[in-house]
Amino acid sequence: MIEMYIIFLALILDFLFGDPYFIPHPIVYIGKLISYIENKIRKSKMDLKIGGFLLLILVLMIVFIIISIILFIANKIHPVFNIVITIYLLYTSLAAKCLRDEGIKIYKVLKKGDIKKARILISYLVGRDTENLSEDEITRATVETIAENTIDGVLAPLFYIFIGFLVEMPVQFVFLYKSINTLDSMVGYTNKKYKDIGYFSAKLDDVVNFIPARIGSFFMILVGLLKYDIKNGFKIFIRDRFNHKSPNAGFPESAVAGLLNIQIGGENIYFGEKIYKPTIGDKNRTLEIEDINRTINIMYISEILFSLFFIVIVFVIGG
Repeated sequence: MIEMYIIFLALILDFLFGDPYFIPHPIVYIGKLISYIENKIRKSKMDLKIGGFLLLILVLMIVFIIISIILFIANKIHPVFNIVITIYLLYTSLAAKCLRDEGIKIYKVLKKGDIKKARILISYLVGRDTENLSEDEITRATVETIAENTIDGVLAPLFYIFIGFLVEMPVQFVFLYKSINTLDSMVGYTNKKYKDIGYFSAKLDDVVNFIPARIGSFFMILVGLLKYDIKNGFKIFIRDRFNHKSPNAGFPESAVAGLLNIQIGGENIYFGEKIYKPTIGDKNRTLEIEDINRTINIMYISEILFSLFFIVIVFVIGG
């Protein structure tokens, strides 16, 4: 029973506060750890693919050990203090409010017609060149980012929290996932600088997101029972879920495109080079700024449905 209260409080804290700048965030320190070890590996002149494997193993080991020590000490101080630390750490692993806030910033700027500022804001969220993006392209980029990160930043962490509760290590499980995800976001690129050192991190990120992307996208489609087009959501999901270079990102993006009857994907520019990605969804209507809000709604409602489902499972299994 205590597990349900812990999950509920972590969700509420994320909903209310997100990632306030004045509170130390564990992911920031994981990022610093990754940068430190990466620099040491590059200076050592070892083979970068071997170094990348070492980077992955060291980061996961260090994060697991530190989290375990923190919880051990907290429990020694007092079991209630351990619960408080657990809630705090689980809360910091969720990013729904952060995603919502970033999306709303862009939404408000676009509503004011300030394309220049919108280009700057979207540049913080995507890897594509943003200097010449139109209003429609900024909207599409924002929708794609929120859709994809509904899995990476919200539903996948929840999945590993719930799995972790079954073996009494929810914080360790979710932070191992977040470490892999952070490694992928920092070194998991295919360009010359990172393709070797980030190889294993990128592959493992694909593996750990495989199940959450599929289960999570199903719950995103279920949002159509409450609002949006569930019939088209299933249709586009089945047809277009593999229309992406990532084995996982096409799943949530196809769910959103189908529910909203829009088309995403297509041409983007990376480092001055035009890259064409397969389109996802049908162009039944023109993409509009309000679709940013709709995608945020899908994220939040799917988070609620996903959480309720797994809370019941944890309750039943836990007796």
